[in-house]
Amino acid sequence: MNDENKVLIFDTTLRDGEQAPGASMNEKEKLEIAFALERLKVDIIEAGFPVISKGDFDSVKAVAENIKDSIVCGLARCVKKDIDAAADSLKSANRKRIHVFLATSKIHMQHKLKKTPDEILQMAIEAVAYARNRVEDVEFSAEDASRSEKEFLYRVIEAVIKAGATTVNIPDTVGYGMPIEYGKLIADIKSNVSNINKAIISVHCHDDLGVAVANSLAAVRNGARQVECTINGIGERAGNASMEEIVMALRTRQDVYGCTTNIHTPDVCRVSRLVSKYTGFAVAPNKAIVGANAFRHEAGIHQDGMLKERSTYEIMRPEDVGFMETGLVLGKHSGRHALKDRLKGLGIELNDQELDKAFNRFKDIADKKKHVFDEDLLVIVEDDTKAFERTWELVSLKSISGTKIKTKVDVVLKSKGKIFKKSSTGDGPVDACYKAIDSITKNKGELLDYSIQSVTQGQDAMGEVTVKVKIDGKSVIAHGTSTDILEASAKAYINAVNKVISQQSTLKK
Repeated sequence: MNDENKVLIFDTTLRDGEQAPGASMNEKEKLEIAFALERLKVDIIEAGFPVISKGDFDSVKAVAENIKDSIVCGLARCVKKDIDAAADSLKSANRKRIHVFLATSKIHMQHKLKKTPDEILQMAIEAVAYARNRVEDVEFSAEDASRSEKEFLYRVIEAVIKAGATTVNIPDTVGYGMPIEYGKLIADIKSNVSNINKAIISVHCHDDLGVAVANSLAAVRNGARQVECTINGIGERAGNASMEEIVMALRTRQDVYGCTTNIHTPDVCRVSRLVSKYTGFAVAPNKAIVGANAFRHEAGIHQDGMLKERSTYEIMRPEDVGFMETGLVLGKHSGRHALKDRLKGLGIELNDQELDKAFNRFKDIADKKKHVFDEDLLVIVEDDTKAFERTWELVSLKSISGTKIKTKVDVVLKSKGKIFKKSSTGDGPVDACYKAIDSITKNKGELLDYSIQSVTQGQDAMGEVTVKVKIDGKSVIAHGTSTDILEASAKAYINAVNKVISQQSTLKK
């Protein structure tokens, strides 16, 4: 299959995805996701909007310094200071792109920008030309393109390509388009923009009406060769087109689209889990491709068909996207070599220091449950405490509770070699535990959200607790895992405290 049939994947999880309310990530978390996207073989990583804040600038700069294979992209308005900030943040990138955007619809021009079409056209030309002086790879986005007048849109696209844009993006910014009309828009652009062959047509679709993926695929069918999307479909409002759905649709239905991507699909589930962990957004069980039920079959007729021939009810193999059977892998008598070998089989390579840490956590878990499954191992190596300094650590806790007695929890923490103890009562063991932690750490936290899900099946399954906590005006998301729900809850809350302390110390430097 030739390059004309290759669809580039432009991942904007770190930019548009992070704009979803409550999805804010710190620099270390963003960098870890960037590494995961690079392993996934994403073509372009949009790392952020550098001019917005020092934190965004530093995050884009860190991604640019560390990512070697993927193109690293920074977003900018059609304003010189934005373009300069993007260019400066991308200086160290092996491959860099500046992505400028400007609205082209009447409603945006009149009410938001208060500019005439001619003024918009001139702004677009000047911004692209200025960006092209800073980098060779420039993308232009006609914001709200799906609601723009076609003739004006054609003029803008032709002009920015002439000014040096190498990619032109046709966003469905508010999720208004329908597949039949959005696909036709791409076809019309190909037919009516005289120099369109000098640029790649890109699409960026939002999911307000639930058709972001369908719109993106319709665009590909009509000639688009770059799709902008996010892991798990996260993003503003109802989110963006889901990367995993687009990639697997193109792979599974090559007979329809005749296109391929560079994505290494067996890593899809791991990256999905990582993004879910750092944003705190759980993946729905019925989510296509990466949901827990995506490859489960309950109905008897389905199970019967599956036993006879998998293709009767499965159009993809679970292993193609990194789903594993929940098979027994290790137990408490397994050694370091067995753990390393099993992790390697899961596509995870650890250095000696990382392996030591993972092995210690593995032994702790193996002492508490009879069987350790692949999913348990993933939780062990995905421990998010590496994204911040561990100022406080849980040593032990003890809980006394019941239906007719007052709950009391004893908590023991360690910090800088010193031991701290506190007993507290509360409305249930979790509340009492968190009060004790607040008292010890002197960080009064407000619990905004709390959720728990099992990692594997069975009564001894590991539980993963996710909390959103507000401390000193900062909202953070943190996680904790254990076979004991209260211990997992305590670890999650302590990690939230550690995250805030780590962010505060970073700001002081």
